[in-house]
Amino acid sequence: MSAATSSTMENHTGTAPKATLKLHILIVGCGMGGLAAAYCLGRVGHKVTVLEQATTIGEVGAGIQISPNVSRLLDRWGVGEAVRKVAIRPEGMVFRRYTSGEVVGYARLAERMEAFGAPYYHIHRADLFNILYSLAAPYMTLRLGATVVSVDTETPSAILATGEVVHGDLIIGADGVKSFIQRVVLGKPSSAEPTGDAVYRAIIPTALMRADPELRPFVDTPEMTGWMGPQRHIMAYNIRAEEYNIVLAHPDDGSVESWTAEGSADKMRSDFADFEPRVQKLLSFVKSTLKWRLMDRQPLETWVHPAGRVTLLGDACHAMLPYRAQGAAMAIEDAAVLGVLFAHISDIAQLKPLLYAYEELRLPRTARTQGDARSNQKTFHLPDGPSQQARDDNMRKAAQVVWREMAQARGEVPEGEEADGSALQGNSNQWADHQKNQEQFGYDAEAAAEQWWRDVGESRIGSYASVPA
Repeated sequence: MSAATSSTMENHTGTAPKATLKLHILIVGCGMGGLAAAYCLGRVGHKVTVLEQATTIGEVGAGIQISPNVSRLLDRWGVGEAVRKVAIRPEGMVFRRYTSGEVVGYARLAERMEAFGAPYYHIHRADLFNILYSLAAPYMTLRLGATVVSVDTETPSAILATGEVVHGDLIIGADGVKSFIQRVVLGKPSSAEPTGDAVYRAIIPTALMRADPELRPFVDTPEMTGWMGPQRHIMAYNIRAEEYNIVLAHPDDGSVESWTAEGSADKMRSDFADFEPRVQKLLSFVKSTLKWRLMDRQPLETWVHPAGRVTLLGDACHAMLPYRAQGAAMAIEDAAVLGVLFAHISDIAQLKPLLYAYEELRLPRTARTQGDARSNQKTFHLPDGPSQQARDDNMRKAAQVVWREMAQARGEVPEGEEADGSALQGNSNQWADHQKNQEQFGYDAEAAAEQWWRDVGESRIGSYASVPA
């Protein structure tokens, strides 16, 4: 790690400050958010025990996107080079007409995203999981086959299916979209509404694509490509040199909310039979596919149990639809904020107010991101007609600005001939909207948390102390 990438959280050696009070923190769930939290809390001196119900760990699924708001954290945490070795750096985001493949939208990702101070990557979920595990492993005790069936919120403690009671000072529920800890925090189940969509997920060997002149450009020029059609869309991109990830959203026909549910490759091809010929070629290579039902969850009213010893993280409190590719990013940001805040704890009386500070910092941002993803579902799935034509025209205007900027950089267009940059703001292509990108991708979770501590937290919480018995 270089001094250039260090934040106010760390000195020039990359060593995080240690908390004066050492807590024992129980994290329920060993997903990406749980691992990030184990690292961020463990490195500031807390004892971390991760309780995972599975008997083996690993990551299923296929591709995932690492946007600059996350890659800057990974660089700072010392694993940027490990990410670069296995990830793909996409050049752009392309939106196409489903029947013809005509380009209707374009945004730069490589150079434009690095203007936010960190790169944009595509990566296999398993590779990112392994990188986060390598970070967390020295700081956590991982217990597999540890299913939490009850929580004492006052002690606090987690009761396992075996009857064992695991005591700690704080419990963090990082147990996913079907979170048990969420029900503990809220005192009731939260509602989840069907979006009407499900997604197929598959990986295609790039060797097959390189052998076809029409498909080879998708590999040789790494881009995120989206085909938009009525009630359906496809997102596809390279995730490894040898693997191409494809995700196909379509009307739900009775699927389940599960990362491991098998779908029918033949049914998938039938559902997208009216998409352009290159899509048909891609789908012909798919031998098996996973199928996931997409459920929509509104922002929770709170992430913190009233007793102040149990909180939530990641999908357990802000499950994201995949249409903005920010699910894992928001969970990792959550972990980063917790790490900064709990580096400052010096008395157990500060625990509850620090949890509410975490909620104050995180809930509005994650709620906005959930809304952006929800908006993209409508944008991508417009039926053919006036609204779809207006969307395409809107995307084209932004693409023209981007293409002109690229031509100017190559010296092909005089500098004085500027395109209308206002076409970018509020554009249907969220990746072309500089203001929205700045808000989403220019964000530094650790810096925001440290700034909050300096401006508000130190005076509000720093003086809290336990009353002597």
